Amino acid sequence: MSARPLTAALTAALTTALTTALALGGAAAGVPAAQADPSRQPPPPAGPGKKSTWTEADKTGFGTARTRRSRVWFTLQGGRMSEVFYPDLSAPSVRALELVVTDGATFTDRSRDMTHEVTRPDEGSLRFTQVSEARSGAYRVTQQVVTDPRRSTVAIDVRLESLDGTPLALYVLHDPALANTGMDDRARSTGDGALVSVDRRARVAAALVAEPRFDATSNGYHRTTDGWRDLRRDHDLDDRRRRLAEPGNVVQTGRVAGVTGLPGAQDASLSLGFGRTAASALGAARATRRAGWQATADSYDAGWAGYLDSLREVPASAAAVRRQYLASALVVAAAEDKRHRGAIVASPSAPWVWGDEVKDLSSPSGAYHLVWSRDAYQFGTALWAVGDRAAARRVVDWLFEVQQRADGSFPQNSDVAGRPVWSELQLDEVALPIVLAHLTGRDGPRTWRGVRKAARFLVRFRDEETGRRAPYSPQERWENQSGYSPGSIAAQVNGLVSAAAIARENGAGRLARSWLRTADRWQARVKDWTVTRTGPLADGPYFLRVTKDGRPDRGTRYPMGDGGPRSVDQRRVVDPSFLDLVRFGVLAPRDRAVRRTLGVVDEELLVSTPNGPFWRRFSFDGYGETRSGGQWEITEPGTGTTLGRAWPLLTGERGEYAVAAGRDASTHLAAMAAAAGPSDMISEQVWDGRPPTGEGCCPEGEGTRAATPLVWSHSGLVRLAWTIERGTPVDLQRIVARRYLG
Repeated sequence: MSARPLTAALTAALTTALTTALALGGAAAGVPAAQADPSRQPPPPAGPGKKSTWTEADKTGFGTARTRRSRVWFTLQGGRMSEVFYPDLSAPSVRALELVVTDGATFTDRSRDMTHEVTRPDEGSLRFTQVSEARSGAYRVTQQVVTDPRRSTVAIDVRLESLDGTPLALYVLHDPALANTGMDDRARSTGDGALVSVDRRARVAAALVAEPRFDATSNGYHRTTDGWRDLRRDHDLDDRRRRLAEPGNVVQTGRVAGVTGLPGAQDASLSLGFGRTAASALGAARATRRAGWQATADSYDAGWAGYLDSLREVPASAAAVRRQYLASALVVAAAEDKRHRGAIVASPSAPWVWGDEVKDLSSPSGAYHLVWSRDAYQFGTALWAVGDRAAARRVVDWLFEVQQRADGSFPQNSDVAGRPVWSELQLDEVALPIVLAHLTGRDGPRTWRGVRKAARFLVRFRDEETGRRAPYSPQERWENQSGYSPGSIAAQVNGLVSAAAIARENGAGRLARSWLRTADRWQARVKDWTVTRTGPLADGPYFLRVTKDGRPDRGTRYPMGDGGPRSVDQRRVVDPSFLDLVRFGVLAPRDRAVRRTLGVVDEELLVSTPNGPFWRRFSFDGYGETRSGGQWEITEPGTGTTLGRAWPLLTGERGEYAVAAGRDASTHLAAMAAAAGPSDMISEQVWDGRPPTGEGCCPEGEGTRAATPLVWSHSGLVRLAWTIERGTPVDLQRIVARRYLG
């Protein structure tokens, strides 16, 4: 053995002994140790740490400042601040920031050990209050969260209350995942106690400062050398003021100096700043700290109050659900990216395995914080109805900026910069940008060029695999079946009629007449392609979810996906998408097939809950939690492991139909509002009451662990409120209704 390994081994042994001695001698009974000697040498890094994953999707809060200067968004989940997005809404840069409370001797609790309640104290703002209590009753932690309107900083006001007089210490765990990756960050502490993390490749940095300052800090790798391992083991932090130069999944820990050892109520503030460099991130965090939390929160609230003042008055139809209506308007507005104006993401979350990165499904993270043109249409129409017409037009402008130049189609989805992510094609997503352009009056030469490409794509489309022409679509709106879909056909007819109107405005009468002929032909044949008269679910005609061959009276079979049947007769599968034929003015509300299908859909998909009626997506749907409430994951055909639950947005669509048919839809609006959690966030799905209710995920009729907030759910509530107010669907275009309904 050479002298070098022996010397290294001896040095390591001495360092370990010294560290142990300091740790044992540095604490008084019941009170965390004072700041350790910074001259001691920590053990060598154990990078890169365990695999980085994302937090669960059932967010209890989502917010950002109204200003464009502040390019940061926060989410809340499980009593902690979960993903924080910077510099745009497709790039989470923090996995979690959570508080830890300890008495220094007998317990150390983090968020998951506490009970939580999250609320919005101001109905006109996306400021959230998060109250966490010890299960023992020993303490309470209250956090208020906003972002700084003047800079890219999240500001958190913290109050720690010892309820039994026990001296407590407050720690902060910060888990960066800069630029949508969690395995290539570097971390360090500054001389004045700030925690800095950097992703050099992406040129993104974060800085966390506290007031009072951190008096002990640690930079470690996740689940190998991070500070939580010290706290869990010793109720104290092994102070490591080292620089983690090797990239990895870093976790940073800081102890708030002014809280340590003091009984009663103690206050602190945290500022988490972002920038392209460590210096700019530190500058942002420190500037927010100097401004003070209250001034920052007041400015934040004023920004959202000013936005609401710019909108139309809350409609009388929404008076009973005013709080949820305002929350929905705010969520839709907050979900617009600030670098890429007009890009509105589906949700600031990654549900189920999309967040856990099982089989690397979401590495980097994407899933729901992407843009679908179909979703963008829903958001744009809600913004148009509520009075934010500039935002609705920005949606149109963004869509036609990211339109596929080669053929005129649109990506299945993309990040906020317009880079395609998933690669399938859905013809309703080609048609709906045209419809939104016409609705919002975006019919000038610039938009016309994109409209012409999109309309030509529709009329010329032929599926490469089957050879079938439009309106056959490679995928319908639920994204896992091809065929003739009544909802997709409704969108395409609407799109071509809208395109014809825009064509006339731009002197292209010949194209307009051609597109109208195609639209008329598709409208005349929609029942031939999608209404069965031989199906087993009713005595008489009803719409199917899709037909594979355009022959709905045939028992053509196909696999359902998501663990559903390996093979099912297409006549046994229904969904509510046929309602778009009415909403868009392609068929009358009292059409015989429409009315009969309502009964079939209610028999197959309606869920009656204490909060009101909700509907599942389609027969045999498997996109939802397991029977016992476990997360959805990809399963083999025929297993039935997971079950699709009910969707609030479908309640909104059914309400829009009710209005079109001259009926009262207040029950539907109330159900959507009741589906919101205590902080007014509405999920993608609600628990549907199928056994084992009480042992499963959630209370019946309340949000599951699906994507929350789902921006489509919130836009659906806004749309329904204005549909009730107007007495007609807010996006019903007269040119379509006059043509087909008279």
